[in-house]
Amino acid sequence: MLRSFLIYLSKAAWAQKLVTNWSIAWSVASRFVAGVTLGEAIRVVRELNESCINATLDQLGENTSTVEEAERATDDILQVLDEIEKAGVRANVSIKLTQIGMGLDEEICRQNLVRILEQAKKYGTFVRIDMEDTPYTDITLAMYYSMLQRGFNVSQVGIVMQAYLYRTEADVRKLLEYNAHLRLVKGAYKEPSDKAFPKKADVDANYDLLTKIMIDAACKIQANKISAHGRVPPIPAIATHDEKRIGFAKQYAEKVGLSKDAIEFQMLYGIRRDLQEQLVKQGYPVRVYVPFGTHWYPYFMRRLAERPANIWFFISNFLRK
Repeated sequence: MLRSFLIYLSKAAWAQKLVTNWSIAWSVASRFVAGVTLGEAIRVVRELNESCINATLDQLGENTSTVEEAERATDDILQVLDEIEKAGVRANVSIKLTQIGMGLDEEICRQNLVRILEQAKKYGTFVRIDMEDTPYTDITLAMYYSMLQRGFNVSQVGIVMQAYLYRTEADVRKLLEYNAHLRLVKGAYKEPSDKAFPKKADVDANYDLLTKIMIDAACKIQANKISAHGRVPPIPAIATHDEKRIGFAKQYAEKVGLSKDAIEFQMLYGIRRDLQEQLVKQGYPVRVYVPFGTHWYPYFMRRLAERPANIWFFISNFLRK
């Protein structure tokens, strides 16, 4: 019930206006957001790289309301790619298609995505397309496949899959026919019970099944390893802070003989740095999702929805004011 309410608030304009005017909100959000400027985000990436942790940069923003906003967002993402190259950091880019025009004009979105991928191709940098809520699942997958048909390859563009959806096993199996690079997450949106597993235990079981399928596919083609410059990930990216899911992935990969540098563990900025460092010491590639920008509110609210302890931290600090 609380999670559903917080996800509702993440999309409510009135709540965004209210919360972003509270200084305490940013003080809590800054635990999960690397700053409001690209320069601040690059500094965070440098610090992560110094600890042998790679990054994916995400300039926050989604559901743009005009074509002009979508084009400006695209220009901002191009600037992120430029800065990654200029700074020489071990990072790639994550994007949301609603940020660059999906939901407004499919062709505009496609053109903007092509611009981004052309720039990434020039630099040898990888772009990950985030998966949003289910009204956008089919169009996101269609957009990904259309980029492959245009000649962009799987080492240039990847996609995110959500374990809580019933459909994801079939989607993953199809994507792996193309050797797609997949980031597997549990899912952070509120979805109806006819589309998503309502019980955590079922989501966890599906997550492990999908992990197995991805690792098997990587073994079958003697999969790529993480690139030398840390920008192109291997095919299976296991994105979770759940130690049981991580333990299953490690155990199964070892059982079937997949080398440590052919699987990547991914986590969110500000969460479980201890676990990130532990995995690095064990010899696994680790990548941290580093969000930044002024449009931090929806992302922040979804993090609160996922971790109730963050809510009480937020409230206790607000009441001290």
